[in-house]
Amino acid sequence: MKKKSNFSFLFILFITITSCGNSDPNNEIDEGNIKGEIYESKEIGWTIEIPKGWEIVSRDQVEAANEKGSQAMEKVTGQEVDTKTMKNLISFQKDKFNLLGSTSEPFVEEYPNEYLINNQKIYEILYDTFKSQGIKADTSTGKELVDNLEFDTFYTTIYSPKGEIILNQVLYGRLINGLSFGVTICYNNPEDKNTLLNAWRDSKFKKTDHHQ
Repeated sequence: MKKKSNFSFLFILFITITSCGNSDPNNEIDEGNIKGEIYESKEIGWTIEIPKGWEIVSRDQVEAANEKGSQAMEKVTGQEVDTKTMKNLISFQKDKFNLLGSTSEPFVEEYPNEYLINNQKIYEILYDTFKSQGIKADTSTGKELVDNLEFDTFYTTIYSPKGEIILNQVLYGRLINGLSFGVTICYNNPEDKNTLLNAWRDSKFKKTDHHQ
C-alpha cells in the first residue's frame, strides 16, 4: 500500500541546504513563476514575496531532502511513500536552519474528511519518525487563517540532547483546487521567525475553488 504523502518537505532538517546559484531561479521550481522577489503559483492561486537577501533553494537539494524524508517514513511505517506526483514549489532560505518550503500534489477525497484524517495519520508518523531518529521533539496541532483561508497546522520543537531548543518547525496544509498544498517553515531565532511568518502570513490567494 502506498502512503499518501503530505509535507515531505519537513525532512529538510536532515540535510545541509545550499542556495541554487542559478541565474534563473525558475529552473529550481516545478510549478509557478518567480519574477523579481515575487513567486506566484497559478495552480494554487498563491502569491508570496521572498524576503530581501534570502536565497532560492536548489532543486537538487529539495529533491534530496524529500527522498531522505520518504526513506525515514518508510522505515517507520513499513510502507512505500509515493511522491511521484508531488511538485516542489518555492523554497527559500537564509541558512539551513531558517527557511520556507512548499509543495503541492493532487488529492481527491474518496470519502468525507479523508484529507483531515490522512493528515492526522501523517502527523503521528512524523512524530514516530523523529523518535526513530533519536530526535527529542514536542509536537502540537492547530489551525490558522492566512488571507482568510483556514490551514491545519503542525508545530514541532526539536531539542538537543541537553534539552536546549535547536529548531522550530511549523507545517501548514489544506486542500486548494484539488491539490494538497503544504508549507513548511523552519527557524531557530526570533528575527528569522518573524521574517518567515510575516512573509507567509502576508501571502495572497485568489478566491477561486478553495475547497476543503
